[in-house]
Amino acid sequence: MNRTISSADHDKSPATGIVVSAYYRVHPDDRQTFIDAVVPEMAAARKLPGCIYYAFAQDLADANAFHLLEGWADEAAYEHHENAATFLRALATVVKNVRILHREGVRYDVAQQYIDDPRGKVA
Repeated sequence: MNRTISSADHDKSPATGIVVSAYYRVHPDDRQTFIDAVVPEMAAARKLPGCIYYAFAQDLADANAFHLLEGWADEAAYEHHENAATFLRALATVVKNVRILHREGVRYDVAQQYIDDPRGKVA
């Protein structure tokens, strides 16, 4: 099978100690500012040691809503990211220039990890 590899592809099977799941809904006029701040941060985070995956994506049903999902090997990798210049720069841009209409974020410390593939349920 020929498969095209994308820079967004990632392997979620390595041990992941910390998962962050967040949601942002931004003012329509600030949408592009938000995207412009997040895209370089996303690319930089993916290159950090201990980053298992880092995905920031637009909601398919609402162009002004975005979902973030991060997986980090451990606390040290997560803290390194939280203190990285690219993260702090993106955070400052968003806090100062983007009207966030709704935000929810949750950090999970992973106790057990299972690989999920429901395709086997289909005959």
